[in-house]
Amino acid sequence: MKNNILIIAAHPDDEIIGVGGTILKHVKGDDQVNILILSDGESSRDSGIAIKKRQTQAKKVAEKLGVNKLFTDKLPDNKFDLVPLLNIVKKVEKIIKKIKPNIIYTHCPYDLNIDHRLTFKAVLTACRPQPSFFVKKILTFETLSSTEWQIKDSAHVFCPTEYTDISEFINKKIEIFKIYKDEIRDYPHPRSIEGLKILAKYRGIEVGLKFAEAFQIIRNIK
Repeated sequence: MKNNILIIAAHPDDEIIGVGGTILKHVKGDDQVNILILSDGESSRDSGIAIKKRQTQAKKVAEKLGVNKLFTDKLPDNKFDLVPLLNIVKKVEKIIKKIKPNIIYTHCPYDLNIDHRLTFKAVLTACRPQPSFFVKKILTFETLSSTEWQIKDSAHVFCPTEYTDISEFINKKIEIFKIYKDEIRDYPHPRSIEGLKILAKYRGIEVGLKFAEAFQIIRNIK
């Protein structure tokens, strides 16, 4: 049985940074992958022209990744804390009910970015365990320039419990990331081309691989 997967991200570019290689691997394995992006990604810093450009980039990224469907919303960028959590939960629930995924990937609850943290909280709320609920596995991914910037203590550290070998897909992931050209920074910024590759190498050597993406399992029902 093939998997039906939903990636739930706060901003356009989080999906390729956090789980891009794994998406490519799922698609190659004939799994159905869908993406929900909750924010416009630009309203905190720019005009409507930039928002439209970012949305166009997100569509192109989804096409290059080979996903089944891309869903976008218009929550205010970096202002999810101004929106009632229930409103965010309802947006997430709507897509979950439509797609009926058995696997969900979303943000780490310890990220520095408030939108990431509230996205995780909305996903977990929308996935309240119910009899016969179709979501069986929930994993969180790390997002460069957010996950690693949080305070380093035992209560806030991303602790991987699952790794995906993306050695075959690392170059394609990086090429697709370049579509979000305005989001790329110069090394040693973590959101640089080198930063993406270094993290994939680091996660790989943790488990004897050349390149990997790491995830923390939140729930896994077998």
